[in-house]
Amino acid sequence: MMDYCKILKEAKTIAVVGISRNPYKTSHSIAQFLRRVGYKVYGVNPNMDRQIEGIEVYKNLKDINDKIDIVNVFRRSEDIPEIINDVLEIEPKVLWLQLGIQNDEAVQPVKEKGIITIQNTCIMVTYNSC
Repeated sequence: MMDYCKILKEAKTIAVVGISRNPYKTSHSIAQFLRRVGYKVYGVNPNMDRQIEGIEVYKNLKDINDKIDIVNVFRRSEDIPEIINDVLEIEPKVLWLQLGIQNDEAVQPVKEKGIITIQNTCIMVTYNSC
């Protein structure tokens, strides 16, 4: 059994892939929550400005000039293959796909590289249950 609480306690930096500037979108509110509870949060969205409410936003994961502990993904399950090469290149400790997002085939190379992979699980709900 994976120790989600240990993962969250040890992590310092989180990249939120698919962050939205819309404050009513889950990706926006969860990114802000993660920032409020003490993580250094980066946003990843190729269609956004450089910053949103205190969170630096980048076009892709490779542009972030920091070691990322958790890549937290808010993209449709069928879009997961698009981010896999970047995840493999930056080598975070964890790839975390949010609730409702799962793509076993796409994440297989990530698992094979030894990166912890969590799918179909909300990081905020998990954090709050620790």
